[in-house]
Amino acid sequence: MREGGKLLAAMLTARDATVTVCHSRTRDLVTHTSRAETLVAAAGRPGLITAAMVRSGAVVVDAGFAPGEVSEEAAAVARAASPVPGGVGPMTIAMLLAQTVDEAAVSVS
Repeated sequence: MREGGKLLAAMLTARDATVTVCHSRTRDLVTHTSRAETLVAAAGRPGLITAAMVRSGAVVVDAGFAPGEVSEEAAAVARAASPVPGGVGPMTIAMLLAQTVDEAAVSVS
């Protein structure tokens, strides 16, 4: 698992979420993903998440390195899905910039 996935799992666990971490080679991936209320895809494989893998009414976040890890059909099953492009990427950049400014302010003082 990439570092970002480990950090996200730790942050969600710290907020009392029940977290299941899978990867693209997890056996019977559909069993795990179809139970999720919130599904974050970041495996780097376009089209990995299909409609059969998404619980009706779930929230799906396509945070992958490859665009379109969540198929359009899967996004349609979800209550809400992050847009691709323009979903998670701009938020990641904004947070990195905010942290850079915070660190610069600390090192100046």
